[in-house]
This record gives sequence, structure tokens and C-alpha cells, in this order.
Amino acid sequence: MTRRRAPRPTALAQQETEAGFQSAVMELATLAGWLVWHDADSRKNAPGLPDLIMVKPPRAVFAELKTASGRLRADQRRWLDALGACPGVETYLWRPSDWPAIERTLLATEPLDLAG
Repeated sequence: MTRRRAPRPTALAQQETEAGFQSAVMELATLAGWLVWHDADSRKNAPGLPDLIMVKPPRAVFAELKTASGRLRADQRRWLDALGACPGVETYLWRPSDWPAIERTLLATEPLDLAG
């Protein structure tokens, strides 16, 4: 059986588009056994809903993805804060430079201790 490697960030990660970054995160999550949801047309959603919803019981992750220079809008912060206040729900704001943390998060079997 051939094992696929997780995608790796390139030296140009700082210039990566959000779509390319999102594709890499979704690929890693899928390879790691997560169910991954992304709405291809977010115009029909409530403003601020995170880009990705990923579930791998007993974990549920909501991730907002931004480019290196992308800004988090107030409605996006409101969603992340509200979801983060729910027991057992993990929320993240990820940029391409966060790739090592993204790998740790999605390859872990249990939620990471973010306080430690």
C-alpha cells in the first residue's frame, strides 16, 4: 500500500491564495480521516460562518482561513467566539504560516491543549 504524504507549504506560502491554502487544508484533513465541509457558494450563508467544518468523532473543528495579509471581519470573529464557547468545539483562525500547527491539530487524535 502506498502512503500519500500530507501537502507541505511552499517557500511562497506568504503569497498563497486563500483558495490554494484551503485546498491544501482540505486535502490534509481528508487524508487524516476527517469529514470536511466547505460551502462553494457562501453568499447564501449567514455572514461570518467559518470556511471549513471538519468532524472526526469525538472532535469538531471550525476553521476560518486567511492569506498572510487577510483580515478577519467582525462577523467572522463573532462566529469563532460563539462556536468556541461551545463545549468540545475547536475553533481556529489559520494562515499559511500556521501549517505546522494545522498538521498537529488535524493529525492529533485528541484536541490539543491550547492553554498549555
